[in-house]
Amino acid sequence: MHATRPKISQTRALIRQLDESAANRIAAGEVVERPASAVKELVENAIDAGATRIRVDYAGGGKTLIRVTDDGCGMSAEDLPLAMSRHATSKIDGSDLLNIHTFGFRGEALPSLGAVGRLSISSRTESGDGAQIAVTAGRMEGVRPAGLNAGTVVELRDLFFATPARLKFMRTDRAEALAIADVLRRLAMAEPFVGFSLTDLDTGRAVLSLDSEQGELFDALEARLAQIMGREFTDNSLRLDTEREGVQLTGYAALPTYSRGSSVAQYLFVNGRPVRDKMLHGALRAAYSGVLPRDRHAAAALFLDCDPELVDVNVHPAKAEVRFRDPGIVRGLLVSGIRHALAEAGHRASGTVAAATLGAMRPEPSGPRIWQMDYASRPSFSSVQTAYAAQAPQTPTAEPPRHDADGVIEPQGFADAQTPFGAPAPYARIEPESGPTEAPLGAARAQVHENYIIAQTADGIVIVDQHAAHERLVYERLKRQIAQSGVKSQALLIPEIVPLSAADAQRLLDHAGALADLGLMIEAFGGDAVAVRETPAELGTVDARKLVLDILDELADQGDSGTLASRIDAVLSRIACHGSIRSGRQMRGEEMNALLREMEVTPLSGQCNHGRPTYVELKLSDIEKLFGRR
Repeated sequence: MHATRPKISQTRALIRQLDESAANRIAAGEVVERPASAVKELVENAIDAGATRIRVDYAGGGKTLIRVTDDGCGMSAEDLPLAMSRHATSKIDGSDLLNIHTFGFRGEALPSLGAVGRLSISSRTESGDGAQIAVTAGRMEGVRPAGLNAGTVVELRDLFFATPARLKFMRTDRAEALAIADVLRRLAMAEPFVGFSLTDLDTGRAVLSLDSEQGELFDALEARLAQIMGREFTDNSLRLDTEREGVQLTGYAALPTYSRGSSVAQYLFVNGRPVRDKMLHGALRAAYSGVLPRDRHAAAALFLDCDPELVDVNVHPAKAEVRFRDPGIVRGLLVSGIRHALAEAGHRASGTVAAATLGAMRPEPSGPRIWQMDYASRPSFSSVQTAYAAQAPQTPTAEPPRHDADGVIEPQGFADAQTPFGAPAPYARIEPESGPTEAPLGAARAQVHENYIIAQTADGIVIVDQHAAHERLVYERLKRQIAQSGVKSQALLIPEIVPLSAADAQRLLDHAGALADLGLMIEAFGGDAVAVRETPAELGTVDARKLVLDILDELADQGDSGTLASRIDAVLSRIACHGSIRSGRQMRGEEMNALLREMEVTPLSGQCNHGRPTYVELKLSDIEKLFGRR
């Protein structure tokens, strides 16, 4: 029994020339995927026309109405019918499809929109009269006079009414409206000197209102990004401006501690064109390897500019992807440019960490605030010092504790009186005042809970996670050793035997050469065990069995998809974790200050190997606000 093959007719099919209306509807399926696609095409036309102000209005999520108004150069009455013809454009002459300097160049957008909706265009040049033309489902009407200012107004109604099947695949009005807003934001980032506005006519709400920026390009770009991505992004990002072999990279890349749970805050542009390119996103991911965990994503707005002949923008129907003549140069520039900027940032961490800390510390208001005293009635400085001295805990002595009538030990000072007898007090050790408070991370003053270092700076305090900070320092030391001559190792007096499954032992032995470069020397010991003969000298005394098991976990997580360099970096991160100061270790004052000084000169010390902050800085002014002093 043979099944019918529906794609092949039983009789010989004839080749037919499709009429222009059908051809336009087919083309519209590629160019106009949803209302946001129509907005993109129309706004790009307005930018190409030299507009300085572009207004977009929509209704019904763009399915009912899209109206784009600009103050560009406009079109004459003679140009309007030609603009509605396929492959008619003023942007190229057809002789060179690589030397493209505009957003549009195919001449497909307007006839495609007219084929699937009700399209009308009103336009006027600076010195001519206004004119209007309308196209409904591919049927063009005659040109008639129209009154308007110089520029163009494009109005698209009832999108896809001529192809009802496409309407079934449209999402909700809200989802389509969000897509329109995203498209306009991306175009607005690429054109900071153009003003944009977006209005939802159903509610009358101004979704977006961006005035044209002034000044130098970087200043204008920073102001525009602050409006779209938020001031927190620009305050916690690094400025990029570098060039390699004719390709220039500019923009802003966020600090690793300012990361996101998804890639929604990654914006990439090639010659001013917003793109979603897998190679570029992969390069951005690689640039942050070693400072971000796999489940966190960097925030960035990056602009690549090069000779148009070095990139092909005609490889995607919606021009959302590009193809570089030499992608290796572009990838290398992006990775090295971001890593260099991160290294120059040194120990800097995101300011949002401190803001979140202060927010967690600030109590919720319960009723009207009542002040104990106003500023004028506060005690003098000398009175405060005297009060502090009277309330300070007494210095411990060797004399036995005093007991009251009930046999309970009497407290030795004010601080001790707050802790009930027998209750374990949290560990905290105060250091004598030593060290430079004018240093960026200040001078160590205390260690609390055997894990956090409290340092005093000139204008606040710094709280350091000693384990996370030292983990980053060890990681950077190991990376420097690998780059120079390999990680130094130390031989174990007695090799440690680590029992494993046969598969795990083989996986580890497959990477024995790379692990030897990292200072870990292993050998086969039977079929289901390995012998650890040397460990990295940087780690000191280490639990070799736990180190081997952690490395196995990392190799299993990486799989075979990652590059050798990425696998080595991941293993190196695990090794650094074993060599860092553990939580619960008491540190002397000189040790804490030495850690702070090394953090100040070590790149990327503001975050650990997993992208978490290593320290939080609180300004004195913010602390005083918590206590109502400001």
